[in-house]
Amino acid sequence: MSAVVEDKSKRLGRWYFGGLASAGAACCTHPLDLVKVALQTQQGKLSVVQLTAKVVREQGVLALYNGLSASVLRQMTYSMTRFGIYEVGKKHINTDTFLGKITLASLSGCFGGIVGTPADMVNVRMQNDVKLPAEQRRNYKNAVDGLIKVYRQEGFKRLFSGATTATGRGVLMTVGQIAFYDQIKSMLLATPHFQDNLATHFTASLAAGAIATTLTQPLDVLKTRSMNAKPGEFKGLWDIVKFTARLGPMGFFKGYIPAFVRLGPHTIITFVFLEQLRLNFGITPLQKA
Repeated sequence: MSAVVEDKSKRLGRWYFGGLASAGAACCTHPLDLVKVALQTQQGKLSVVQLTAKVVREQGVLALYNGLSASVLRQMTYSMTRFGIYEVGKKHINTDTFLGKITLASLSGCFGGIVGTPADMVNVRMQNDVKLPAEQRRNYKNAVDGLIKVYRQEGFKRLFSGATTATGRGVLMTVGQIAFYDQIKSMLLATPHFQDNLATHFTASLAAGAIATTLTQPLDVLKTRSMNAKPGEFKGLWDIVKFTARLGPMGFFKGYIPAFVRLGPHTIITFVFLEQLRLNFGITPLQKA
């Protein structure tokens, strides 16, 4: 009697797979994220290529990985929270409809944005160090060192600087990435041309990356400026909005191309890793987590 072959496509992901996949993707795309932050915080008009060349010329190739520990910590807090809540929430909220997916993604992104704010702020600061004069750099040794120094020097409240925009961005990012990925993937699988394989995962994640970048870029610019600001530089969020508006409407989309160049591959790699984790290490419907 031949053994029954399990259909791996029926497997479900474990709640922490999203955090692991996002951390892996962050390691691959970190240099692109660093250049994006540098572009958003500069007041000059250096292009992506010029800014990248300037960093490499002055500080070496490894400077492009400045803040990698904070980036990984951010994914293990921010992304693990939002992916985890989304995965567990499927048992309680009907995600068969697009509205259900958006509702659950919004809740997941909200909590993820709050939890990930401290690591996100340290990440932004460590990345921004590469374009500052030596005497102005914060020189955090790693993510944990950055969190400790911010707490000691600026207070606990400062750890959540930019939490409002980070939470709003987290909601839009999660809707753009997870909800749209789920929806697009479902639509593709409903046709006879796609199977639950790498081609489908790549196509759905590429589209989700483009949608997420467009939804989140204005808040991403405001979040970056807020987290990188010196104490007292801005009175509040509206002050940052007015400061950014001086550059015109496109000031809110500053760094859009490098943001997509970074977020597109990051989204693709995240979901490819996530789907491989699900297919190879996931839970069968009858198996308990």
